[in-house]
Amino acid sequence: QGDDKFDDVVKFFGIVSLMISQEIKLTKLLDKETESLKTENLKLKNELSNKYNIYNMIGKSYEIIDVYNNIQLVASSNANVIIRGESGTGKELVAHAIHNQSQRSKSPFIRINCAAIPENLIESELFGYEKGAFTDAVGLKIGKFEAANQGTIFLDEVGELKPQIQVKLLRVLQEREITRVGGIESIKVDVRLITATNQDLEKAVEENIIREDFFYRLNVFPIHLPPLRQRKTDIILLAEHFLEKYSKENHKKINVISADVIEKLYHYSW
Repeated sequence: QGDDKFDDVVKFFGIVSLMISQEIKLTKLLDKETESLKTENLKLKNELSNKYNIYNMIGKSYEIIDVYNNIQLVASSNANVIIRGESGTGKELVAHAIHNQSQRSKSPFIRINCAAIPENLIESELFGYEKGAFTDAVGLKIGKFEAANQGTIFLDEVGELKPQIQVKLLRVLQEREITRVGGIESIKVDVRLITATNQDLEKAVEENIIREDFFYRLNVFPIHLPPLRQRKTDIILLAEHFLEKYSKENHKKINVISADVIEKLYHYSW
């Protein structure tokens, strides 16, 4: 009987030992997988950081350095920013740079092209809707402002918004709360607003296209993006950047831009 008890104890500790060994292996496996996910996440964050880093905006002219300084100046605050400039000057890139250097950088950045959304859908797109709010509202939908909570919302081509939507946005900016279409409950949102336009908003205010109170709410910290024709010293830098980029993408070895091409680029109207 003594031998049997001894054998039982040995078996018991053998089983316990095996269980502990398996638990250790499983823990190591999970730790390895977690570390792998952390590494991958860090890699993705670094890629995004590099893509929208202020210093990846090509240019060393006085005009673009002024833009860099303004980005750094406003990024850490919660002030509304309006980015003004012609099409193609890089307004969305500036918005990303502001968000990426702010305390909200780990929260969502959500872009809305105000000109691309039909007038009858813009309210539900921005604020969401409750089930049954209209014929096709078969379920609750979260709007862009809710989705961007704790982060940044970027309204591109903001000058396209109609006055009735401007009034609703004013309430959001003043009260920091939204109401879904068809809903009665006010929902608090903490969102930093960045807008962009290529329009003359002052003229739009005079013509009653843009509400004056709405304009002043947007125009807290304006950043003007100059067109390339006003910062010609950056043309060569940009040309070299895109030459390197597209040479790699197309597996070509082109290292030099001819003087004739440089002259044509420099004298182009942009």
